[in-house]
Amino acid sequence: MQVTIENSHHSNPTIEAFAGTVTVRFSDAIVAATERAKVLYQYGLEPVFYIPFEDIYFELFEKTNTTSETPGKGTASYWRVHAVGASADDFMWAYEEPGPAAQGIAGHGAFDPSKARIDVDPLEDRRHRPHIID
Repeated sequence: MQVTIENSHHSNPTIEAFAGTVTVRFSDAIVAATERAKVLYQYGLEPVFYIPFEDIYFELFEKTNTTSETPGKGTASYWRVHAVGASADDFMWAYEEPGPAAQGIAGHGAFDPSKARIDVDPLEDRRHRPHIID
């Protein structure tokens, strides 16, 4: 008998609260830091950390006209970051009016891991979640 694994629903992400601190840097500037991050797990993709808007330094960001559509999650808006004399386009994104699959990350932003330095410091030992940290 074939057993179906929960993650096989490719379009349905799982969103969990993260126990620990997540700090996001651009160059040498801290642009976000929180103890209330959420992690979005989606089949076949790397986990994505989402930071509450209250813990993002929006004075360093400028909203752009870039958007992207994801089924179930809705439309993502993008922001450019400006800090320490440098900038990067599409550095952060957020679902401002999330679809049903993204309600848990409403009011949160995520950061492009190829442009941001994302430091993750779990509160507990990592036995049950070895895949969050390399």
